[in-house]
Amino acid sequence: MDSVSQLALGAAVGVAVMGRRVGIVRAALAGAVFGTLPDLDVIIDYGDPISNMTKHRGASHGLLYLTLFAPLFGWLLGRQAHWRRWTLAIWLIFMTHVGIDFMTIYGTQLGQPLTEYPFGVGSVFIIDPLYTLPLLMGLWLALWRRGERGIRANRLGLWVSTLYLGWSLVAQWQVGLRAEQLLVQQGIHAERLLVTPAPLNTLLWRVLAITPNGYVEGHVSLLDREPTPFTRHDGGRALYRQWQDHPHVARMAWFTKGFFRMREQGSELVITDLRMGQEPGYVFNFVVAKRDGQGEWQPLAVPRQFSEGHNPAQFGWLWRRTLGQPVMPPNTPSGAAGGKS
Repeated sequence: MDSVSQLALGAAVGVAVMGRRVGIVRAALAGAVFGTLPDLDVIIDYGDPISNMTKHRGASHGLLYLTLFAPLFGWLLGRQAHWRRWTLAIWLIFMTHVGIDFMTIYGTQLGQPLTEYPFGVGSVFIIDPLYTLPLLMGLWLALWRRGERGIRANRLGLWVSTLYLGWSLVAQWQVGLRAEQLLVQQGIHAERLLVTPAPLNTLLWRVLAITPNGYVEGHVSLLDREPTPFTRHDGGRALYRQWQDHPHVARMAWFTKGFFRMREQGSELVITDLRMGQEPGYVFNFVVAKRDGQGEWQPLAVPRQFSEGHNPAQFGWLWRRTLGQPVMPPNTPSGAAGGKS
């Protein structure tokens, strides 16, 4: 989740657990610090962009490690008093941090050091004001009013934000069922299906399906009155078969759980994480090889990362599509998927 949400969540949990014992301000400050702490792994350089991406939310988000470190931090904060309560507070701050990360699609390695598997539900977008604003409002009221009324306001903010997460799971499930029906109706065989929210809301959802010949993409709104068309895209299966044993390609295929694309872009070979972004712009693209003077592919020792630009017109489209209007995204290739794919 974004840093503002993690800071607000940590501060809110800190106030809920320690506000009566050490004061709301101190509890909020400590919660904000420890709510941000696990994400500081982003400053670690593992040697190349793909390693940096796939090891973020790694050991620093492992449930075992965080559980072991919570008593140490609790003792450091509560040497004079309340160290057990501080331990509980910090443990809850850590658990809620990785919990909300788990709700996004990126991938959180909760099982470290036993497994590197990147867990992710994908029911909330990485930035969602409908989740964050209740936390911020509760915190503001707690810091303004202080006392018991402030603590109750903070608790209410936590409840509202948590209920929103529950709603996101229900909405994702509903859209998933609808997407499966739409794909069958349009003769599309999905080997893998991904349903994730569009930016900033949980009414509009992006549906991505891996097919035998590539992948299809469509957007389903809970306010839709018409069936969603899907657009076909080439996933570069032939290129992947040639490069599947290359360490960087294999790492991306594993981390994305198969939701990736390979393509030639000029003289470069690019692998793209299809989970974050939408056609034609994606956040995580990596050049893994380049053609030499003889036209032969040469793997890059250190892949080059780039992000594709987003069309400002997408913001207008996002609003209209969320309301159920049957409009295609900007720059959509002509020809919606039809027939078997």
